[in-house]
Formats: sequence, C-alpha cells, structure tokens
Amino acid sequence: MEALIFQLYGPLASWGAPAVGETRPSSDHPGRAALLGLLAAALGIRRDDGPGQQALASSVRFAVKQHSAGRLMRDYHTVQVPGRDKKARYFTRKDELSVPKDKLNTVLSSREYRQDGLWQVAVLLNEHSDWNLDELEAALRAPVFTPYLGRKACPLAVPLAPQKVQANGLREAFAVVPPRICDQQSRWLHLPKTVDFYWEGDAGDIAVQDTRQPSDDVISRERWQFGSRQEHHARLREEG
Repeated sequence: MEALIFQLYGPLASWGAPAVGETRPSSDHPGRAALLGLLAAALGIRRDDGPGQQALASSVRFAVKQHSAGRLMRDYHTVQVPGRDKKARYFTRKDELSVPKDKLNTVLSSREYRQDGLWQVAVLLNEHSDWNLDELEAALRAPVFTPYLGRKACPLAVPLAPQKVQANGLREAFAVVPPRICDQQSRWLHLPKTVDFYWEGDAGDIAVQDTRQPSDDVISRERWQFGSRQEHHARLREEG
C-alpha cells in the first residue's frame, strides 16, 4: 500500500455534519467532503469547477487516524439576512447587507467546533487517477488556496507536513509518520490511550469494528448536494 500522510491540528475545527434548522453541528473527525475540499484548495481547483471537483473525487479515497477529537464548543451566532423578495438577487454578502436596515431579519444559530483536535489523514489513489501522490504532496506543501479546518475561521496551527509512505496496511502507514507537534501542543491535547481509525475500502491491517453511512460524499458543490457513502471504523489502543 502506498499512501500520502498529512496532519491536521488547530485551536478550532468544524467538520460539517447534516444540519437541521439553525443548528450547525460538527463531526468529531474530518469527513470525505471536508478532505476533498482541502485537497482541491491545495491543487487550485475552484468550487465552481465541476469537472475538476469530480475528477478529484473519483481519483482519491481517504483514511483518518484520530488522535484526539478535541473538546466540543458551541458558539451562539446572530446573522442578518434580507427578507424574501422574488425580484431581488444577492450575489455576495455585501449585496445582502446593502438593503435598507428595516428589511433585514436576524437569524439565530448555534455552531459547533472542535477545540485542539489532532488528526492524521492518508490519501490513497484509486485505480484510475488524474494525479499521482508526488503531485498531491507538492500541492499540500505549497497550496494554491489557503487550507483551513472546515471553516475559514479555523486556520491550521501546524504545517500539513505531507509524506509519502509504503506499508502493508493503514495502521502501519500512519505509524511510520507520527504527528509533528511541539511539547506545549502535546500538553494541551490530553491525548487518550486509544485512537480511532476511519477509512474507505480495505485497510489491510485493521479489522472492521463497525461500518457507518455518513452523508458527506460530494455530488455537486455548486448545488451543495451530498450523498451517503460507506465508512469503516475501529478503535484501537495506541502503541508505544
């Protein structure tokens, strides 16, 4: 197995989960849509580039090693938006706020974030891929667009540090490249003695403990449509 391993750590992260009403929850680990978005940003593929987004989605699959899900934080938001007007079209946030103040409505919402979470990601190529791992590694080292942890307000606190490895399975591949964080960050994290693995396809050296159906498989970013996929999971004691 050949894989490209990189790390994700920051003071805040938000991994989108299905939202109902005004609540915007966060998953405990980055899903397929978030990782495709991060990789597309590094490669310079825009959100409105449908063919480019689709080519990337059909080229790669992901696995995640969750060292720490971080602590859950809920943030209370108030957002001003214009009332419904069939004759008006708003192309930007500036356009929305340009309407008279008496026509703005206030929407209340709650958004979830993960504080001080640490994840490692493995990128694996499908049989027919438009990129190789060397190209993806170069993009992650010098991204075209700024990568972030789910939301623009959630910047990275450490480099992605991508590294290509060969191993007999995902657990071995992750073990080859330990996270590169400083001692102070390690004290903040309170790393548990067990880690969670999430992956698509065959892990090689990890037995499946349960299988989930997250709704984060990108169908169209332009129309903001997502479908379900199959994701395997296992919780194992960390070695060393």
